[in-house]
Amino acid sequence: MRRLCLGFLALVSLTACAGNRYEYSRSAFNGRLQCAPYARSKTGLALYGPAASWWRGASGKYRRGHMPEAGEVLVFRSSGRLPSGHVSIVRRQVAAREILVEHANWEPGRIDRNVPVVDVSPANDWTLVRVYWAPIHTIGRRAYPTYGFIAPRGLDDIARLQDAPDRAM
Repeated sequence: MRRLCLGFLALVSLTACAGNRYEYSRSAFNGRLQCAPYARSKTGLALYGPAASWWRGASGKYRRGHMPEAGEVLVFRSSGRLPSGHVSIVRRQVAAREILVEHANWEPGRIDRNVPVVDVSPANDWTLVRVYWAPIHTIGRRAYPTYGFIAPRGLDDIARLQDAPDRAM
């Protein structure tokens, strides 16, 4: 039993070292962590429901587009892997086809920041992306369909919202 406990502690300490690239936070959230409430708290978007429904919900309320800008929200379509879709907040553009995002619950129970996302769409319009997957330490092999980007009304306030402490959803 003691050997098992020591082995477990060694494994936990190794995984903690591997996570230095991304900030991780869960304690500030009471209950189950979800991407949509997290993105809403960080951007001020007044959109509700499953993440995939945000695209339609933004029609007429917010600017939507297919080229990323810092502070915008990338909306993933629902799929077999993502039945409710997913939303990520663009932190910055690294290259023409690569951005860094912040999102909650891509890896269950985690908030990850500065996560690479790569556009693999044939038309170079960000409608198909691949996302960094920490367990394999590289961009994931699976491509996910997206709708595009939603711009909050006051991009000037985005820095203030994104720097605010994570609060309960």
